[in-house]
Amino acid sequence: VQLQASGGGLAQAGGSLRLSCAASGRTFTPYVMGWFRQAPGKEREFVTTISRSGGRTDYADSVKGRFTISRDNAKDTMYLQMNNLKPEDTAVYYCAATGGFLSTDPDEYEYWGQGTLVTVSS
Repeated sequence: VQLQASGGGLAQAGGSLRLSCAASGRTFTPYVMGWFRQAPGKEREFVTTISRSGGRTDYADSVKGRFTISRDNAKDTMYLQMNNLKPEDTAVYYCAATGGFLSTDPDEYEYWGQGTLVTVSS
């Protein structure tokens, strides 16, 4: 499955952005999906993940209560609604897919999108 992330851009602190991840090549219903991010000079880190049905989610503590992950299996698209953005959210955001279980470990994800840059100004 090929993944294409979009929706990044520049936002002010306290603002919002909505990222999308569109799948192609095959339906993404069989996959657990996730969002990860990588800030300059830092390791890639887990943001959030969602189960195949969308009924289970998990979030990094740093984004709980501010970010919401969702998916529309009919459209083969996943979303990340980011509210109350902070400068420390600045990073390249990657969507990823795994045929396994919900995981916070990027090594568990087999497929990756190209990333979309989110910049939050103070």
